[in-house]
Amino acid sequence: MKSNTKFKMSQVSFAVLVGLSAMSVPAMAEEEVLPEYTFLDAIKAGKSLSSIRPRYEHVDQTGFQGTAANSPALKDAYAFTTRTLIGWQTSPYKNFSFAAQLTDVHEFNDDFNDRRDNLPEHNNGTANSNAFKRQYPNIVDPGYTDINQLFMDWSGIKNTKIRLGRQIVNLDNVRFVGDIAFRQNTQVFDGISVVNKSLPDTEIFASHFSKVRQVNTKLRDGNIDLLNVKYRFTPTESVTGYGYFVDVENLSQNNGSTAAVGTAAQGGNGLGASDDLVKTATTDASSKTFGVRLDGIHPFTPNWRGLYTAEYAKQDDYRGGSNFIDAHYFKVGGGAAYNAWSLRVDYEKLSSNDGKYAFQTPLGTNHLFQGWSDHFLATPRQGMEDFFVTAAGAIDKFKLYAEYHVFKSDEKFQTLGGRFGDKYGTEFDASVMYPFNDNLWAKVEYAKFNESDVYGTTLQNAARKGDKEIVWLTTQLSF
Repeated sequence: MKSNTKFKMSQVSFAVLVGLSAMSVPAMAEEEVLPEYTFLDAIKAGKSLSSIRPRYEHVDQTGFQGTAANSPALKDAYAFTTRTLIGWQTSPYKNFSFAAQLTDVHEFNDDFNDRRDNLPEHNNGTANSNAFKRQYPNIVDPGYTDINQLFMDWSGIKNTKIRLGRQIVNLDNVRFVGDIAFRQNTQVFDGISVVNKSLPDTEIFASHFSKVRQVNTKLRDGNIDLLNVKYRFTPTESVTGYGYFVDVENLSQNNGSTAAVGTAAQGGNGLGASDDLVKTATTDASSKTFGVRLDGIHPFTPNWRGLYTAEYAKQDDYRGGSNFIDAHYFKVGGGAAYNAWSLRVDYEKLSSNDGKYAFQTPLGTNHLFQGWSDHFLATPRQGMEDFFVTAAGAIDKFKLYAEYHVFKSDEKFQTLGGRFGDKYGTEFDASVMYPFNDNLWAKVEYAKFNESDVYGTTLQNAARKGDKEIVWLTTQLSF
């Protein structure tokens, strides 16, 4: 947009100079013609959306999820996959910009559960049964080839960009809406979004999406309306208000498919009884969420900075969602940073409505929250209280990161021993990343979850969360 504006200004300036020169130059003089900026020029001046990302992931997990403690042991899962993105976005041309991006995820082996039940494995040609796949822990990186992004931007209104088509959306810290970029298949949305920056230091995002493609590659229909308004009172500090309205068919975050009288679905709506008193685990969980977030990095000296976050949100039923959907979200935390090193402590709560429903973030990048082991992508109906410490730093070019979580429930649950407890467990996560240059990096990541109180399998109790250890080796080349 800026380059186009500058070009128009240069056209005007040039016309004025030519007009002045014409008064003193003989009529026979040959006028200079400014070359036209063409669509081909816009394509050439665009940016690449291409990369290749090989990954090796190993998962050692105790026990089947959703079954009794004496279930057969899971086999270790090994997954070697590669994601290739090929795409390009043009520079603005007459206020329009176009982008297209293809994705291909290739599975080099089938020793893991990619969560694509009853479908042939992509690329390796086998058609493994549900029973075969469920011998292994989940690694949700199914082989897949499709259009990842395909959109048109229009910026004909000052300080406004309208985007139409399939697109990635990342809002705030991606707690509520994100592309889940960690997984090989990203989450994308089909629809229209608008970003406006007309007000000083303010950014308004509004959108309507009719489809969402999840990381398990399933395309879901529905209605998703998002509104996010952010005001920056300093360059690194902001306050945000938001409203998210999610009415989408089953978002695959339900805790099992067994009927559970007196509970609501966890994650997305689906097919089930219309009577709220006999909702099953796959019935309607359409919800609306309103919240406010205060977040910032406040510099005290050139070396020292303060870190802080405070956030509250309320979630209720929406468009026929179960009337058990009544929960809130709360987060508070802070810390300090000195040069490249930082340390902070946070507390996050996703409340439970008496064990009938817990606060959900079905469109968020949930891998980044409640531990990297992905045990809590859907909040258990008993809710979640997460107390965690985060440390980050750098040694030379190596970037270091670690966090430690203590997980407890908001409502107590019945354990296998017949007692009631509130301890889900603890988790330690760590990573080391090395950037070879601006386009190439490598990363080693580790996650270790240890279970405390063991879940029961009776009505209204969540699935067991067995001990779990994961190692990832990832590298990415952008081109």
